[in-house]
Parts: sequence; C-alpha cells; structure tokens
Amino acid sequence: MKIAVRYYTKTGNTKRLAEAVAQAVGTEALPISVPLTEKADILFLGNSYYAFTIDPEVREFIRSLDREKVGRIVNFGSAAMLNSTYKKVKAEADRAGIPMDEREFHCKGEFKGLHRGRPNGEDLKAAADFARKIVG
Repeated sequence: MKIAVRYYTKTGNTKRLAEAVAQAVGTEALPISVPLTEKADILFLGNSYYAFTIDPEVREFIRSLDREKVGRIVNFGSAAMLNSTYKKVKAEADRAGIPMDEREFHCKGEFKGLHRGRPNGEDLKAAADFARKIVG
C-alpha cells in the first residue's frame, strides 16, 4: 500500500501533526507545495481553518490531484477556534472526484496564546495512533 502525507500550515502546528502521522506510517511528511506525482492509495492531508475556511492553496492542491493516482484522502489538522475542516475538504475532493475517508483526526492548535502548547505530546501520539488505524 502506497501512503503519502501532505500538509499546509501557517503556524507549524499542522506540520508537527503531519510529521507524527508520517512517522507512524513509514513515510515522509511534505508540504502541499510538493506535488503528488506518484500513486497513493491513501493521502493524509493536513490543514486548518484560516478566516473560517481552508486556505486557497489547500483548495488548489486538491484540485490539482489526479484522481487516478489517489485512492482516498484522509483529513487531519488542528485549529484554535473551529473544529473540523472535513466538510470543506470533502467538497473539494468531491469536485475532484476523489473519495474521502469518513474518519479524520482533529485537535486544538495554539494560536495567539489560545491553547498554549497544543498540539502537545498527547495530541501527537493520538495522531500517530489514528494514522496506524487507518492503514491497518
């Protein structure tokens, strides 16, 4: 099974989660600026809310994916105020014709003093455990 991990972050929180996910499944976490050129049965996609939606770069990344190369997207991320980006990511994945796994990982992320220290060690462990469950 081929697995890829891509993420978008402005604060570094999602990068830390992506690295935990990637290490758990034996691959490398790369920013979405690195195109997905090889087939991935599972694409773990890390992102967050920015101004109440996903960043335009995340939207463009999903639109750029070749549906013949991506089996399914698994959403993960962190945010200080809002919870899941699942619906926003799924809307883009649907447009691109790429299935979304119904499971996702989300935790609080530090932003401007809110949720100081998050994601913390427990969050990173939970993200890694989540990824291992996804890949079986």
